[in-house]
Amino acid sequence: MTKFTSLTMALGVAVTVAVTAAGAALRAQETRSATLLTTEHYLDWERVSDAQISPDGSRIVYTRQHVNTLDDKWESEIWIVNADASQHRFFVKGSSARWAPDGKRVMYLAEGEPKGPQIFVRWVDLEGPATQVTHVTEAPRNAKWSPDGKSIAFSMFVAEPPKWSISMPSEPKGAKWTPAPRIVDTLHFRQDQVGFIEDGAMRLHVVPAEGGTPRELTTGRLNVGAGELRGGASIDWTPDSQSIVFNGNSAQDADAKYESSSLFVVDVASGAIRDLVTKAGDWGRPAVSPDGKVVAFTGYAPSGHTHTVSDLYVVNIGGDGMRKISGDYDRDPMTLRWTADGSGVYFDVEDHGSRNVQFAAITGGVRAVTTGTHVLTLDSASRDLVAAGTSADFDHPQDVVRYSLRSPGPVINITKLTDVNGDVLQGKQLAKTEEITYTSTGNAKAQGWIVKPPAFDASKKYPLIMEIHGGPFSMYNVAFNYMFQNFAANGFVVLYTNPRGSTGYGSAFANGIDHNYPGPDYDDLMAGVDAVIGKGYIDTSRMYVSGCSGGGVLSSWVIGHTDRFAAAAVRCPVIDWMSMAGHTDIPLFTYSFFEKPFWDDPKEWLSHSSLMSVGKVTTPTLLMTGVLDRRTPMPQTEEYYAALKVRGVPVKLIEFNDEYHGTGSRPSNYIRTQLYMMSWFKQWTRAAGGKVTTTAGNQDR
Repeated sequence: MTKFTSLTMALGVAVTVAVTAAGAALRAQETRSATLLTTEHYLDWERVSDAQISPDGSRIVYTRQHVNTLDDKWESEIWIVNADASQHRFFVKGSSARWAPDGKRVMYLAEGEPKGPQIFVRWVDLEGPATQVTHVTEAPRNAKWSPDGKSIAFSMFVAEPPKWSISMPSEPKGAKWTPAPRIVDTLHFRQDQVGFIEDGAMRLHVVPAEGGTPRELTTGRLNVGAGELRGGASIDWTPDSQSIVFNGNSAQDADAKYESSSLFVVDVASGAIRDLVTKAGDWGRPAVSPDGKVVAFTGYAPSGHTHTVSDLYVVNIGGDGMRKISGDYDRDPMTLRWTADGSGVYFDVEDHGSRNVQFAAITGGVRAVTTGTHVLTLDSASRDLVAAGTSADFDHPQDVVRYSLRSPGPVINITKLTDVNGDVLQGKQLAKTEEITYTSTGNAKAQGWIVKPPAFDASKKYPLIMEIHGGPFSMYNVAFNYMFQNFAANGFVVLYTNPRGSTGYGSAFANGIDHNYPGPDYDDLMAGVDAVIGKGYIDTSRMYVSGCSGGGVLSSWVIGHTDRFAAAAVRCPVIDWMSMAGHTDIPLFTYSFFEKPFWDDPKEWLSHSSLMSVGKVTTPTLLMTGVLDRRTPMPQTEEYYAALKVRGVPVKLIEFNDEYHGTGSRPSNYIRTQLYMMSWFKQWTRAAGGKVTTTAGNQDR
């Protein structure tokens, strides 16, 4: 019996899902298959991430996830493998493993007491249980060993509810009065594990590596890890283990504007904090050089744009000599790793759908370290610059790899150490992916990819799904995509593109939607559809559009501006920017899309809201959002549903239980999302001239 079987019985989905449309019960279009990648196989799927190589380069620990079919969640484990791929084995339950500087211990996060994530330390080559280092009530984050191996620094949320005393009468003995209300008086919001908003801040803590009481280092001063959407908290120790460099901001800055984060240095013994970078901007990802004299970091000065590409900088540990070393390299640096001699910094970066490693000399200038059409991460590096990370491409899911950074030219040898989904993919016919580039309005060049069914025949006609990415400042990449493979296995051609606003193409391309979102990104999407239609194998009566988050914004925008699609699946959308600003957990990010607040100029806010074009929608629409979503909250979806319903447009709303932002973090909800979408799409066709046809008959719209 496969892992799928027991959960199938529990969910009652099997291979068919009953969906009612216009009174007709329809069968979901997916059937069991031993040779195609269906949702049945998803429950046997595994994921890998966060490959950490030991200081001597001999072993790698990484996080491996599998589906817990009984509890309907992803279960995290830490596995260990030798650098030559031998002795691959389970190590311990948990995630976020980090080697101690001596290479003899591993720190990691796992469930502990009190209930919730805790920091543990385990000796690698000794028998016996791990040591639970923390006993905190909030989740530790971004844990980092001190170079001497004696301490662990981490950030942790500390609630700071406002105090307001009122003269309430005494409760009678045995009374069960309603608990006191929670008082909110800032815009510093937090989305936590139960989905409510709470006042407080991330604080920096340090705890002995052998266990003890964590000591707070940033009490009442700084919010560690400002700029959550751009990478979150990041910290690094100085080599003498005496100080910690971190990014953060003040509570006043958090209320004043969205893009505000600086770098600070805290003395661990005294708690004294000093500025490292005083120039205004959004600065983060600090990495201290091996000699402790220089700090590398990323960020940008205020630009007035909705999105700004980060540059790579260095500054002397005393706070002087700040300078950019990435030159004109117009991409966002990610993980930073110094060379042993302090001559420069390695970093990975997304570019045109791929991810590779670059090197920036401290004297300036960037060169490629790896090249290729893949998504290659730089998760860690040993003392002698052997790197560990993960790699994926169109045909291969993520696996752990190692490669050397010492090569004077581009790395050509990337050694694959795992094959965690080889058993699932054995004997499967996979879809093939074709890259396309095309021209849109304003002579803009856009990149996209076409995923074709495994038995693709160019002489036949296929239904098309255009899937739109979220963000909007993010990027579709060339990694293996289970959703797209599953759609293709069910006979759909899938189009996914990176329209203007996408990252990985430089500042000008990302700012193509600056204070104009949605805008020319819509043109890019339509030009991509036209490019695929031009290849001659698309059934234009069966074209569908879908997307979540930023993709929900655009899919709702698309159906308000064209009737070319037979149906839509709008997932976790924003359709009303004014109400969104009051509902979301990122209000300041919402305000950044517009030149003026809506009370000064509501026209701009309304003109970019899909709700204002709902009067033009004729496309049958499936709406899907998680009930716990705080990023694009359910009221956004419900507003749109009500408007479509009043207009008489065929529409269904699916509210996913136990789901935050997105509709697929729970394995069962991922399966439901796929099956509901395919079932909905199968119901609708649209002939030339706009007539929508359903299995229950024709509807002229």
